[in-house]
Amino acid sequence: MASELVERLVPDSLWELFQRVAPPAPERPQGGGRRRSHGDREVLAAIVFVATSGCTWNQLPPGFGPSGVTAFRRFTEWSQARVWAKLHRLVLDELGGQGELDWSRCAIDSVSVRAVKGPLTGPNPTDRGKSGSKIHLIVDRNGLPLSIGVSGANVHDSQAFEPLVRGIPPIRSRRGPRRRRPAKLHGDKGYDYPHLRRWLRMRGITPRIARRGVENSQRLGRHRWVVERTIAWLSGCRRLHRRYERKAEHFMAFTAIAATLICYRRLPK
Repeated sequence: MASELVERLVPDSLWELFQRVAPPAPERPQGGGRRRSHGDREVLAAIVFVATSGCTWNQLPPGFGPSGVTAFRRFTEWSQARVWAKLHRLVLDELGGQGELDWSRCAIDSVSVRAVKGPLTGPNPTDRGKSGSKIHLIVDRNGLPLSIGVSGANVHDSQAFEPLVRGIPPIRSRRGPRRRRPAKLHGDKGYDYPHLRRWLRMRGITPRIARRGVENSQRLGRHRWVVERTIAWLSGCRRLHRRYERKAEHFMAFTAIAATLICYRRLPK
């Protein structure tokens, strides 16, 4: 039963990709020590379960094998090694190499979540000033997340615009060199600033940003609805409904896991 659950949460193809980015087990300089009692695949399945179910580490069912403490320690170790960002990029490379990414137009948006105290939090102006964090993301025409970031809830969307666009990694293409710039970028009126439009044009990207007082927000939704759908997909990772992680790197790790799972499901089986 436990093996079936592990294989369902971490299929063979995902496990093969993870093995390419997972760091080797740390060694004690003085030698000795105990061998790890649980394999990486079982621990990875436990981490995916925590991310998707939203349970705490102590509530991890015993059927996985590793305890919540073991899963959390391995999660911390892999987060420090930036394994989740590397895995997301690797899955994007697989999608790009198979022609599953559509660069003709991308969309940018953000979503706020409540949070406890910690780095990358701030008073949310849309939630009565309660502490929160904001998830920023750029998706391709199919809604697959290409770049994702986290900030305080009081950070304006325009301030995260350039770092998010720069954060798109060079992704493999079916033909030709790697690509990291879409042909067009759609955004709502929160990104309506002349310097952002100029900056996009300098990079060869056509801005499609709604203008305040000129364009109807409903008309923009013809192309920007894909990013709103992706935000709904992120809610499938229930650990993102509310930020419980005091360390920013742990919350960023869960956002990367959610983005990786969304992209992985699009890979041809």
